[in-house]
Amino acid sequence: MKNTWNKKLLILLTFQLSGSLLFAQRQMESLDRGLIAVKEKGHFYISWRVLGTDADNLAFNLYRKSGNNKAVLVNDKPITGATNLIDEKANPSEENTWFVKTVLNGVEKEAKGSFTILANSPDKNYLSIPIKAKQGYTPNDASTADLDGDGRYDLVVHMTGKGADNSFKGLTDPPVFQAYTLDGKFLWEINLGRNIREGAHYTQFMVYDLDGDGIAEFVCKTADGTTDSSNTVVGDASRDWRDLNPKSPTFGKILQGPEYLTVFDGKTGKIVTTVPYIPERGDIGKWGGKGGNGKNDNTGNRVDRFTACVAYLDGIHPSVVMCRGYYGRIVMAAWDFKNKQLTSKWVFDSKDGNNPFSGMGNHGLSVADVDNDGKDEIIYGSMVVDDNGKGLYTTGFRHGDALHVSDLDPEIPGQEVFGVHEIEEGTKGPGVTLFSAANGKVLFTAMDDEDVGRGVADNIDASRVGAQMWWSGSKSLYDIKGNAIGEAPRAANFVIYWDGDASREILNSNYIDKYGKGRLFTAEGARSNNGTKSTPALSADILGDWREELILRSEDNSELRIYSTTIPTAIRQYTLMHDSQYRLAIAWQNVGYNQPPHTSFYMGTGMKPAPKPNIKLVP
Repeated sequence: MKNTWNKKLLILLTFQLSGSLLFAQRQMESLDRGLIAVKEKGHFYISWRVLGTDADNLAFNLYRKSGNNKAVLVNDKPITGATNLIDEKANPSEENTWFVKTVLNGVEKEAKGSFTILANSPDKNYLSIPIKAKQGYTPNDASTADLDGDGRYDLVVHMTGKGADNSFKGLTDPPVFQAYTLDGKFLWEINLGRNIREGAHYTQFMVYDLDGDGIAEFVCKTADGTTDSSNTVVGDASRDWRDLNPKSPTFGKILQGPEYLTVFDGKTGKIVTTVPYIPERGDIGKWGGKGGNGKNDNTGNRVDRFTACVAYLDGIHPSVVMCRGYYGRIVMAAWDFKNKQLTSKWVFDSKDGNNPFSGMGNHGLSVADVDNDGKDEIIYGSMVVDDNGKGLYTTGFRHGDALHVSDLDPEIPGQEVFGVHEIEEGTKGPGVTLFSAANGKVLFTAMDDEDVGRGVADNIDASRVGAQMWWSGSKSLYDIKGNAIGEAPRAANFVIYWDGDASREILNSNYIDKYGKGRLFTAEGARSNNGTKSTPALSADILGDWREELILRSEDNSELRIYSTTIPTAIRQYTLMHDSQYRLAIAWQNVGYNQPPHTSFYMGTGMKPAPKPNIKLVP
């Protein structure tokens, strides 16, 4: 009888635990309706967002207030479908403000968010964010979050001066970060100082609401001399830890001195807390590993390779994860931020080249719940670390430059990982791989023993279901089963949701192409970043409906420009930012070699309605 009772109790506890996981809701930022209006060819294109928490039958009324007149209803009947509309009756010679109200079961309610276009404004297909000039610096990668708790996204911009790849010696300028509202208001500036090196592999930053108070934090690695917006300094500002000997093989590098992790207040740019960085450098010659480029070095190259991300490791609260190394030793340090303090959650350490997880990292990473337990895993190139900080599996495919994680094949349960790989000297393997995100099962390989630098997987062919794959060195576009189906796009850098269908368009440099159709859009007078990688400052769904905005710097570096599509769509879709995996991808987009974000569900031709996100909006 006692054993029977114990079994019943165990079953009850198991059910309760699984139920708590099933119904656990992730903290997510509370947004306004993100309304945007674009003046184009004598009329105005209006778009606004559906929230992930909205009822399926929620409708909208769109209103316009012109000059000193009362607001008038623009639509004839409540809008139940896609949230975009062309207003042809607005008078361009007057100031016009648009806003929406929600309608549920016939009851109309106020909704936050509006957009104003001034009288006699010229046609302009972008929002301008004037940049506070800094001699020798240009705006580069950006991130977005609500920095002041008003329900609108703001921008944090990495201002870059002279930088250097970690494989090269030389002095760099201190990395600088600036924050702006989408109205163009300057918020703050943070200078990381001379003891933080400028470069794509070194300066990683996270912008996210980590403690659920509705205001995002800014988090990055700091050092002696880092200065916040109020001139408060981290550590000892008088110390200079750079190697200043021009004849030294480590000239310009910072291989001594304390390293810190600092949280800054997103609203003010002031330091909130600082802790010692995990992991410390240790023996700088122990960050290589076996095989070719994975060999050990003492020049500070492999020890100072960093990535970072935010992940819901408990399924509810976001944690920040700072990572060091990927050619050999790999260390990930997860931190929780609560009550204005950072607390170490766990540390993953591959330790040495004999560990099967060593050398499996990328110039970037991704975050997804690969095992469907409600908690996030970190896809670190060719390996995956579980939510508890333990290695889940490793494929052995080693290092690569591009990574895409989503439900790429809707015929197969779960998500897939597509990546390209550098075939290092002394090693063999495929240059292109597709494998199951849940367990690493290999689904497709190509380019055996060839170094492949770039590749993309997404649904770009609107006539086909499932993702397509293409990469540098291949003339063909492949379906997700590995069949050649056509000519590959010329660019293999970024993708973006821009036109009216559910498939994605090809984003490269300052233009957007539709596969098989040609050019859709060119951002005249704007430029991309990071050389031939041609990446935007940011591409994300920050305004309007579910399509993505393109953020580029102007040619003269005086402003950031936010471009939003004016192509109507019939698809109603909640904002992609309320899909947790996509939202986290926006946080890590700036890391290493920037990669486009992906949703947790299959999005493209033939898609099913997106699953309701299991989120709880913070106050």
